[in-house]
Amino acid sequence: MALDTFRHFGIAAEKCFVTQPTLSMQIQKLEEELGILLFDRGKQPVIPTDAGKDVIAQARRILKESAKIKEIINSKKGLLEGEIKIGIIPTLAPYLIPLFLPSFIKKYTSVKVILEELKTEDILYRLKNDLLDTGILVGPLGDPQIHEKKLFYEPFVAYVSKKHTLYKKKILKEEDLEVNDLWLLQEGHCMRSQVLKMCKASGHDNGDSQVIYEAGSIETLKKLVELNQGVTLLPELALADLNAGQRGMVRYFYEPEPVREVVLVTHRNIVKERLNEVLSEEIIAKVPQKMKKDNPNIINIEL
Repeated sequence: MALDTFRHFGIAAEKCFVTQPTLSMQIQKLEEELGILLFDRGKQPVIPTDAGKDVIAQARRILKESAKIKEIINSKKGLLEGEIKIGIIPTLAPYLIPLFLPSFIKKYTSVKVILEELKTEDILYRLKNDLLDTGILVGPLGDPQIHEKKLFYEPFVAYVSKKHTLYKKKILKEEDLEVNDLWLLQEGHCMRSQVLKMCKASGHDNGDSQVIYEAGSIETLKKLVELNQGVTLLPELALADLNAGQRGMVRYFYEPEPVREVVLVTHRNIVKERLNEVLSEEIIAKVPQKMKKDNPNIINIEL
């Protein structure tokens, strides 16, 4: 499994706490016992053979089922302990983590939390390869290998330069936005896909901008609007740290306002079920009440 995950003998050996010759010998011994080749060593990175893929998939299932034994025992004892590895997208991490993490670790002192900011595609890859236990991202995804649990619906707001004509409006409509006026995140961020989809639906996906700058974070988008002319969209949780002057640049939308659906995702063959349950409960408890209500105006992601 480690060699399949990392596709490199040296890295896989390190992760398994053995030497590279030892790992190579053990895999060769297994191949001889099974009478098939599990990996094609003639390619770099090494890749599993067709037969190897099936064997590896079964090995993953076996180890997941084995890991559930400890989960069952802890549940019977009323214990909640262990480690949970969480991947969270960058447009959620700075605003959502401070809401739920302090209270979560205070309640569950025997649980070690490992958090990592990752793009959606990286979270899904790591879930499928047992490198993460949980992901927090924007859905729905429609991936048959992934289980999604809805957490909340987060509205978008516009962040408008004081030099822009939209600054004079108190409340905006989606059709007020034009792509060539918007500062956007880089390719690969699901929020970019949402914003572009919203503008296309409004028929405002035309025109060329003199400057095209694709930012890597929401904080950069805010600075661009503050120092230049233009507009960007912010998820509402990002407003918590704004000062009075910055709040004056925020414009809400008429109802139904654009929102995104935030979900907790796990692999279908989930192991740490109880840990994920209490994690989702803590997150839902900490977000504003209005975000907990069902909202039909969801902007679906197209990855």
